[in-house]
Amino acid sequence: QVQLQESGPGLVKPSATLSLTCTVSGVSITSNYYFWSWIRQSPRRGLEWIGYISYSGSYTYNPSLRSRTSISRDTTKNQFTLQLTSVTPEDTAVYYCARSSGDGTYITIPNDVWGQGTQVTVSS
Repeated sequence: QVQLQESGPGLVKPSATLSLTCTVSGVSITSNYYFWSWIRQSPRRGLEWIGYISYSGSYTYNPSLRSRTSISRDTTKNQFTLQLTSVTPEDTAVYYCARSSGDGTYITIPNDVWGQGTQVTVSS
């Protein structure tokens, strides 16, 4: 059974860097053809896709967040990490990690497995 679990600080100060880790069990993050995403949800902005890192290590980010986003992975720990720089209260949200499946070229089954989510509040 595939499981994803987010971890990281629940409170981040404005202008700091938000850092979250997703620990994956039940499947290797390097297995074909999975894509590992970060997604957030807030009452004001709704559900927003942040970006993903693929089974091969390539990545794609939401253009609106690209300048502040970095997604990396640690294959030895089967984890992938989100860093979001220069946060403001607008970045307050529940952050989720999720898995999508593809065929090697396209994502064919988006976000079929989700973590439970973690609340991150940006406040001084």
